[in-house]
Amino acid sequence: VVTVVEVARDVAVAAGDGLLVVKAGITWYAIARTGVGVPPAPEPDEQPDPPPSVPQRGRLVVPAVETRSYRDGKWRTDTDDVYQGQYGGNGNHTGCAFYGSRARSLDGATVTRAQLRIRRPDRGGANAAQALTLRLVTQSRRPSGAVTLGASTAGPSLRRGQTDSSFTIPDAWGQEIVNGTAGGVAAFDGSGSPYVILSGRSDWSAAFTLTIDWER
Repeated sequence: VVTVVEVARDVAVAAGDGLLVVKAGITWYAIARTGVGVPPAPEPDEQPDPPPSVPQRGRLVVPAVETRSYRDGKWRTDTDDVYQGQYGGNGNHTGCAFYGSRARSLDGATVTRAQLRIRRPDRGGANAAQALTLRLVTQSRRPSGAVTLGASTAGPSLRRGQTDSSFTIPDAWGQEIVNGTAGGVAAFDGSGSPYVILSGRSDWSAAFTLTIDWER
């Protein structure tokens, strides 16, 4: 049964209050509050901290757009193999691989690993393993003259016919190529020794392919 209760003028009530009521004739009157007042509304729960964002990770494979060797003030046109050193006093080589602009698609990402694929064919130089010296190159495509060489790192030591499919270069090199402040790598030793031939793209399509692991 729904009962309508009139509230005395000086009584203020709220939902949940206990009331003292009396009946006069056919009308019920609330004349006082009884018991304990309405408890305060509970504080809203604090919002939990948002879950930490999960880093995006990936891998980009960047083939060399060109491989070529520079010697005596000009680029060799008889081969696109990558040469280090000199043979018989014919001039010291700077063998280069250029990567174009593909790595720039990762602009803003952090490079976590960078690796090269390098093969030494079964020809040229000593049979035994020969150490390479790698240099970072500023240009992303072959210039008309000499390249601008940057930082240096020890390369793989390869015997004739040997391949290193995952030689790790400094992360900073990969980062510079992604950022656009560098664009290639070179094999160069200022002493001209050892003399080493490395496969270029015509000899091996995967020559100097750069693999970049990244996150953001």
